Amino acid sequence: MKILTTPRMERCIGCHSCSLSCARLVHKRISWDISGIRIRSSGGISTGFEARHCLACNPAPCSLVCPTGAFSQRRGGGVIVKKKLCIHCGKCSPACPVDAIYTDAQGEPFVCIHCGRCVAYCPHECLELTDIPLRDSKQIPTGDEP
Repeated sequence: MKILTTPRMERCIGCHSCSLSCARLVHKRISWDISGIRIRSSGGISTGFEARHCLACNPAPCSLVCPTGAFSQRRGGGVIVKKKLCIHCGKCSPACPVDAIYTDAQGEPFVCIHCGRCVAYCPHECLELTDIPLRDSKQIPTGDEP
């Protein structure tokens, strides 16, 4: 299982290439707001930029409040989004602790699904798709785990 991380945001120039690639490749639209990753200034051009994206909560608060199952827990953290089940109620967005869910004017939600399609489009290699360890529920604890 993989999650999107932003280990080198000090390199970010705010070009929004990641957002535009996500919008185009995943959501089939061109807009840096309609994407799973959004770039914002962290207080001015001299202080750099920050990336807003799903941090792969486990359990994911957005999936817990979704009344239809459009947001469901992804194994290892994050969510699986089934847009056809979404009724545009908007409960997912305020439930997100890091403001990573954008809803458009019609209430359609957009969130990072950790596909990694944006990584190749970052000209300064700020983004990375990282493996996360999965614990097998059948695994016998060894006592070495934290």
